[in-house]
Amino acid sequence: MRGLSHVRARQKVAVRARGGPAAARVTQGGHISTEPRINERIRVPEVRLVGPNGEQVGIVAINDALRLAQEADLDLVEVAPTARPPVAKLMDYGKFKYESALKARESRKHQAQTVIKEIKLRPKIDPHDYGTKKGHVERFLRQGDKVKVTIMFRGREQSRPDLGYRLLQKLAGDVEELGFVESQPKQDGRNMIMVIGPHKRKADTKADRTAPRPGPRAEGAASRPVPAPRGARDNGPAPAVAAAEPAEQGAADAPTAI
Repeated sequence: MRGLSHVRARQKVAVRARGGPAAARVTQGGHISTEPRINERIRVPEVRLVGPNGEQVGIVAINDALRLAQEADLDLVEVAPTARPPVAKLMDYGKFKYESALKARESRKHQAQTVIKEIKLRPKIDPHDYGTKKGHVERFLRQGDKVKVTIMFRGREQSRPDLGYRLLQKLAGDVEELGFVESQPKQDGRNMIMVIGPHKRKADTKADRTAPRPGPRAEGAASRPVPAPRGARDNGPAPAVAAAEPAEQGAADAPTAI
């Protein structure tokens, strides 16, 4: 006990020599904001001011820039803090953030994330099971995804890696119309791995899927004859009637045979 108290006393002396308990604490860094500084948060004496329409105003004092922003009912936003002097622009910061969020959302919408699907096989797989697994690989490739094919070896099968290699080569040949071998077969412990990539990118596949297709009703409407306008239907039979009237008059004027 006496030796332990002596050690603690020495530790207290060392902490005091370094500046007390506050110096012994580990300080944690605060949150670093990624948003630009605006208005009164800009702590520089002068800025290179850019107008709301992109016109160059020049180097002005920060107080004058804030006054111009207040008169125009806009915000003073620091767009290039590392420049000397920093570049600030007059803009509606709330509208700018809203438009930036919309652009980011649209860009994420058009991005296509490539997903790697995995199919596991055995060297001595049944033909029916092989056909089922091959169908899964074809479906993944049509969707624009990569496929990681894994051959699992067990027991004495590990001494025959050529069986797995031939099976992978056969699968690659069966799906060559939809994909290509992106990573050649390689041994990874008890497994042999090969990666097949699709010929079509996922974005192209998605565009083909969302393209409008003519339905059966549209095809039937195209083959159906177009009816004549209403005016044409009303005036159509008139010439035939007019032609029939002279024929009736001629028949009345002709002498009746007795």
